[in-house]
Amino acid sequence: MVRKEDFRNISLQQLETLLFLVSEGSFSRAAKKMHLSQPSLTKHIANMEAILGMTVVRREKTGVVLTPEGKIIFDLARKMIKLRDEAGEKIAGIQANEAGDISVAASTIPATYILPHVLGLFRKAHPGIRITVQSADSEEVLNMILSGEKELGIIGKSPARGKLEAEALWRDRLALAVPAGHRWAGRPFVPLPELMEEPFIIREKGSATREILERYLEEQANADLSQFRISAEFGSSEAVKEAILAGLGVSILSLRAVTREIKLRLLQEIPVENWRIERSFYLILRRPFNILRHHQLFMDFIRQFPLDKPGQTK
Repeated sequence: MVRKEDFRNISLQQLETLLFLVSEGSFSRAAKKMHLSQPSLTKHIANMEAILGMTVVRREKTGVVLTPEGKIIFDLARKMIKLRDEAGEKIAGIQANEAGDISVAASTIPATYILPHVLGLFRKAHPGIRITVQSADSEEVLNMILSGEKELGIIGKSPARGKLEAEALWRDRLALAVPAGHRWAGRPFVPLPELMEEPFIIREKGSATREILERYLEEQANADLSQFRISAEFGSSEAVKEAILAGLGVSILSLRAVTREIKLRLLQEIPVENWRIERSFYLILRRPFNILRHHQLFMDFIRQFPLDKPGQTK
């Protein structure tokens, strides 16, 4: 009786020989097809039968016929050789710059408002490269890149960590957004003291948007968020927008996050007096990182992507 462990000793060459033998119907034709001598091919089949302790094929007048056990081995051979060939095709695709998987972690603004459009165009140019994106706050993205959980990161601040490389990609501007019909609508600007008295919605800690705002307040206005009337805190720009629309307060967000609502006149941008908060989105990767060709294609694509400037830095 055949033992399960006997199957471990069957080689891919023996399985492939069986496929050719059944396909060609004779030992001589199969040997010619495989560029082997007929004795060599016969030996492959004999060795497989010896390992299994059973007859796999029988010679008959009509040609080669599989035994009931041989049919099972034949089905196994087809699956195994198919898997081998698929692996070879995938590797060849990577080496030919046609395929590969890239895992990306991105903070909420690029993940929600930039990457979907970028990836749609990239896929048309490189259909064999599959990119998966996980959205998280900037600190979580940094940790995912450092740990090797994700390969590439895109965040709204430059990391201050020596094990990471950072490259500025796209410009962004933070803007004060208020609901349509707000009493400030139409005003040329709002002074900071007046803004501090208004119910204010903030992003969660770990968000680059919040960190940029806090730094700007400290360095340019000698102020901090504790002086604001915080009405709510949310973990995404989408949630902050919904809160503004619901009348929960006003907020300072990436202009990329509110462009559509401003065009639809659901929200309005109001300048804060003497303020201009700008930043870049950064491509980050850990050092050292083995950059394969499909990574290089993607990085080159996003570096050259003609992204509209937010608010067109007036």
